[in-house]
Amino acid sequence: MNGRIFNDTMQLTRRNALKTIVLAAAGAAAGVRAFSDNQPDNPQAAGIRAKLQAIPMDQKVNLTDDEWRKILTPEQFQVMRQAGTEQAFCNLYWNNHGKGKYYCAACNNLIFDASAKFDSGTGWPSFYQPVKDSVTTHEDDSYGMVRVEVRCARCDSHLGHVFDDGPPPTGQRYCMNSVALKFVAEK
Repeated sequence: MNGRIFNDTMQLTRRNALKTIVLAAAGAAAGVRAFSDNQPDNPQAAGIRAKLQAIPMDQKVNLTDDEWRKILTPEQFQVMRQAGTEQAFCNLYWNNHGKGKYYCAACNNLIFDASAKFDSGTGWPSFYQPVKDSVTTHEDDSYGMVRVEVRCARCDSHLGHVFDDGPPPTGQRYCMNSVALKFVAEK
């Protein structure tokens, strides 16, 4: 990769990470869910969000890529709909130790309770177990390795991967992308 392109990309990534952290901190202070101020805001997005909210939580969400693109940030779309990965140690929740719950950033499905979160030292938020029936797993052989991908059971968004090197009681490490999650602190 061209050195200038790499440096420009890194500066953009740092700026977006800082903006996200500042917005999340401001939102947390005001009791607002992370990323709510960072979502695209236009009449089409509002209509799609209304359609999404009208779907009962026990039903699957099936939006088109065009619809997802209109309601997710570019970073969220790249991770959640294209199975990307955010940078380690530069994301919102890797060092979050607050009590609360983590929801899918795309469809608001409850994914993790913060009590299952642990410090894995990897730079991504890690959990030893999801909420029952909140995720599905799929074999992922991308990048020349075999891993187990974790997706939201409601909207099929990519959340991260699960590994068998976690703590008791499960021995599993659900290594998630912060951009795919929304944290709601306990009040």
